Formats: sequence, structure tokens, C-alpha cells
Amino acid sequence: MLEIKQLSKAYGQTKALTEIDLSVPKGVIFGLLGPNGAGKTTLIRIINQIIEADSGSIHFEGNRLSPAHIGKIGYLPEERGLYKKMKVWDQMLYFARLKGLSDKEAKHRISDWLDKMEMNTWREKKIEDLSKGMAQKVQFISTIIHKPSLLILDEPFSGFDPVNAEIIKNEILELKKNGTTVVLSTHRMESVELLCDQVAMINRSRKILDGSIREVKNSYRPEVFSVTLTNLRQPLPFEWVAEQEDDSYHFSLPLSGKSPNELLGELMQYGQVLKFQEVFPTMEEIFIYQVKSTEQ
Repeated sequence: MLEIKQLSKAYGQTKALTEIDLSVPKGVIFGLLGPNGAGKTTLIRIINQIIEADSGSIHFEGNRLSPAHIGKIGYLPEERGLYKKMKVWDQMLYFARLKGLSDKEAKHRISDWLDKMEMNTWREKKIEDLSKGMAQKVQFISTIIHKPSLLILDEPFSGFDPVNAEIIKNEILELKKNGTTVVLSTHRMESVELLCDQVAMINRSRKILDGSIREVKNSYRPEVFSVTLTNLRQPLPFEWVAEQEDDSYHFSLPLSGKSPNELLGELMQYGQVLKFQEVFPTMEEIFIYQVKSTEQ
């Protein structure tokens, strides 16, 4: 879907992006990660042709990115852009027409989405009279009303309560199922774990991590196993015991040069093994580690 090569952008002496290479396959949810000020928003604005890069290239579906592609992209910015005095229906119709839909098709799609989101009673309400979560729904629908092939979401869950966040999450997954490619920029690492197929992380204008969720986690695996033992036949080494619940003991152990089978064999000498599972870092732990390591 997107092929980004050697993309750079600076504002005066401040580098926003430095020789960024990224490949976003079709039909995936791609997580774009990084702390505030890392360069994510600049990259998103360049893809949306709001600003221009200083150097490098972007190809969209195999062709050099051009204004002709704007109608195929949906963009939900972190700083929402609704007109507060407009009514919900008028707002959605305005954005749909801007994206090239006919009046008839736009009204048909808006009606379908209002039904789906159970928002029909709000169609004549002004945006300023809506709760933040309801206004977010209006913005989300306006972003996808033209059925973009590439959907860029910048903090899409901001302002939503857990129930509505779940609704939006399911809609994103449904869009992916129907072939939409999604670029998701968020600080909510639990959303990255649940939704993303691939991720890239930018910090201080440079890409510092790139790959599938599985590849990224495998590259940071600490080779530590979570263990639960019960029915002890001999006392455990004191340094092992981290938590006791009834007659079960929970702790973590590094492989320390052993194979998993060798470690499991040693554990079985102490008692019955109820749990023996490798511990993988969370995306949040990887995020924090990478940011700190590149700032040293």
C-alpha cells in the first residue's frame, strides 16, 4: 500500500524526519509508534500531502504519491476538526461531498452509519451540543464515509469511554476484514497489542524499530519462564519463591544457558509443574525500553 524511502523533513535546524524507510502492506493494521515530538505527525501530514518532504519518496499502491490519491485516503487527526455550529447530518454530508460522493450516495451512506452507530436521534443536534465521545463518533464516520483504501487514525480512542472504545475497535477490525489498510498512531500500547499486525517506532526523527508484532517481541525475549509448582517433594531454593497461593508457588526463572527441556526437567524434581510458560515483553515495555535507550 505504502512504500516510503529515505524520507526526510526539517523545520529550520530541527529535524522532524531523518531518512525514514517504511513499507506498509495492503490489508494490515500498521502501528506507528513513538513519543510526543518523535516525528509521527509530520510523517502522517506528508502522506496526506498537507506538507511536503524535503527529500525521499512515497509510493501509493505502486505509483508515486500524488493529489489523485487524496480521495483514497481517510485521515482522523488527533486534533479533531468538526464545525461546532453545524448539525451532525450537515457535517457528515459536507465531508462526504468533499471526498467526492454524490449527494444521493452520501445521504445513503450517512443514514446507514447513523443506524449502525445508533445515532439517528442526534442527526439534527449541533456538534457543540454533543458529548466528546459522541462528537468523536461523528468524526470517525466522516473519516471513513468515502470507503478509503488507506485509513490513517491518530489517537482514535481519545475521548471514548470503554464501551464506545470497544465499538470503534470492532469497526476498525471490520474495515481491515473488508480490505482497508489502517495506519494507527497511538500511545495506548494495549490497543497496539490487540489490533496491529506490524509496527514501526520513530524517536528523535529516526526509525528505531520495525517489524511484525511477533518479530518485535521475539527480538526482545528475555528467555525467562513463568513457573507454578505444587505438591513439593523437596524445598525450593529460597531465591526462587516470589509468591505463594495455598500450596502453589509462583516464580520466574531465566534459562541461564539451559534448554527449556532441561529447565523443565530440573523443576519436575521439586514437585508437580502446573505452569511453565515463556515470558514475553509487552509492547509497552518494549516502547519504554527503546525510547530510553535512544535518549541516552
